[in-house]
Amino acid sequence: MKTFLWAILTSDSLALLCAIVLGSYTIFTLLLTFLWKKIQVNFDAAETGNDFISVIVPVRNEAQNIRNLLTDLQTQTFPQNRFEVLIMNDGSSDETEEIVRAFIQTHSCDVKLITPADDTTKSPKKRAIERGVAIAKGNLIVTTDGDCRMGSAWLHTIGHYHHTTGAKLISGPVTFEPERTITDHLQAIEFASLVASGAASIQAGYPSMCNGANLCYEKSAFMEVNGFEGVNHIASGDDEFLMHKIAAKFPEKIRFLKHQSAIVYTKPHRNWSSFFRQRKRWASKWKHYQSRTPLFLALYIFLSNFSLLMATVLFFMGEISNAQLAGLWALKCIPEWIFLGSVLSFLQKKRSVYLIPLTQLIYPLYVCFFGLAAQKKSYEWKGRKLT
Repeated sequence: MKTFLWAILTSDSLALLCAIVLGSYTIFTLLLTFLWKKIQVNFDAAETGNDFISVIVPVRNEAQNIRNLLTDLQTQTFPQNRFEVLIMNDGSSDETEEIVRAFIQTHSCDVKLITPADDTTKSPKKRAIERGVAIAKGNLIVTTDGDCRMGSAWLHTIGHYHHTTGAKLISGPVTFEPERTITDHLQAIEFASLVASGAASIQAGYPSMCNGANLCYEKSAFMEVNGFEGVNHIASGDDEFLMHKIAAKFPEKIRFLKHQSAIVYTKPHRNWSSFFRQRKRWASKWKHYQSRTPLFLALYIFLSNFSLLMATVLFFMGEISNAQLAGLWALKCIPEWIFLGSVLSFLQKKRSVYLIPLTQLIYPLYVCFFGLAAQKKSYEWKGRKLT
């Protein structure tokens, strides 16, 4: 038995294993590219049906951003008599509440400020959304975040797409506001890969990822799956866990809205601590997935990046040649370049394409680091320690 285990762990065996994993990753990434390009959204934007939309925005300490979001919602081309905005104020200690109240007094958009009861919960965002859905007048729920921006046709595009598809849940594209620094571009590239991977999985019929900053679902579907019941003890995942539940009940009714008018813009992190906390929060979800698809993808992405790091270690140990290491890196990086280039073009981030190679150098370390860091149960988010 010891001899067998040692044979598996020899340098040649490890190099072969890395090559197999990275070769499969090439096929996987090319498949993502195919699925991403296959998504087509063609419609006559003049038709929006009869939906009434309730936009639910959980906020906590968004005084610097909330006015911009409300202004964008005020200028929507979707009829104002067919949507409402529910600002779910989750214990803000800054001027968020005062800003919202002042906006309500001076604008015609139907905005309501709601303060959920201050009870103990492991997931305050899920609590805020559940209470928002409970009082929402709309048959269609749209969620976004307090630091987001969107174009004037955002709700119009969502309303039409729901009308034409009858989807129970619609995932929308999210990217960052115009980049000012190299780190902004690197975050935009990483974020683009997540958005498009989620879109491709939806197109394939195996929904894995979405983003609550741009998410739409029928209120009736939310109720039919009992909202966040069963996952409300998990601090993160208000978006993905809900999508998995709705997909399990309505497997043919999940869509991705690949249209530039539907893009939502958020802010990149400009300090390490906030970036670390968010990525750790995201990574903490994978061990709670009940659906096999997102769990498999999380483990597979970790293994693929770990394999590249292992190949690099083998090179420095003198176990593989320059050409072999270059070939293994090419197996991962070339298909990624093709995939990410297409996605960034859609998101109107063509300048970021030139920084893809830098992202590819950093990303294997990044994925492995957060995959391990997420094993610690608690993390801090917006002044709260969550588990």
